[in-house]
Amino acid sequence: MNGVVARVEDVRISPFDHGFLYGAGFFETFRTYEGHVFLFEEHMHRLRGALSEYKIAMPYTNEEIVEAVRELTACSEHRDGYFRLNVSAGVHDIGLAPAEYMTPTVILFRKELVQVPRGTEKSGVWLETARNLPESGIRHKSHNYLNNVRGRLELSSLKNQEGLFLTTDGFVAEGITSNVFWMKGETLYTPSIDAGILPGITRAFIIRSAKEAGMPVEEGLFSKEIVNQAAEVFISNAVQELVPLKRIGEQEFSGASGIYYKQMHSLYVQAIDDMKEG
Repeated sequence: MNGVVARVEDVRISPFDHGFLYGAGFFETFRTYEGHVFLFEEHMHRLRGALSEYKIAMPYTNEEIVEAVRELTACSEHRDGYFRLNVSAGVHDIGLAPAEYMTPTVILFRKELVQVPRGTEKSGVWLETARNLPESGIRHKSHNYLNNVRGRLELSSLKNQEGLFLTTDGFVAEGITSNVFWMKGETLYTPSIDAGILPGITRAFIIRSAKEAGMPVEEGLFSKEIVNQAAEVFISNAVQELVPLKRIGEQEFSGASGIYYKQMHSLYVQAIDDMKEG
């Protein structure tokens, strides 16, 4: 926290932090692979863009954050971990007074990484909770996470399920903790940013990799009926990588046996291996 390693029971955050009072803060989640963070620069670019828009300073360089990841990894017997980098606006009086936030609270959390075998399937659930509109021109990964919390409350567990949001207009948006993709024919489909989704770091990598592999990619506004016609569906995020969906509701898909899912996950794993070797 703010450059000092501390145990969680010793960490204290002021009730006057505007991240607590007004949700003024942003975060990134990622995991390590043999101590390395995949797509780290992309995560930091997204975070810094959100902080800049809301005039919240970031007092640490990317290199200092990487060093903090290494330090926490060393404190955990060099085991890979799940990390959350959290930047909240910092301490100010009650009221929307500051024109900019120059003393943020910066916390890098580490927790044990749940090791799930690649290819482990989940089931999807169409949520009754509609995806809300982003507060900016693009959705940021902010402390204002109530829409996701509301969707999560519809599920008994996220271990074996993922909830899928529709927009208020009925278009497929994203998962509670993921972006969503599906295959129809030889074309990869995914909702566009116009659906109000988070521009996922793993999402962008998948789109880029698919195009480089010669696969047609369509981003747009799609109904859930279109998804139900797909042969394969999978979701993505930086911690779980690519996760195949076996079904959404009563509609079944290829799951982990999907040819294109396996191809895309293989490209993802190869890029991670290249990073570790580089």
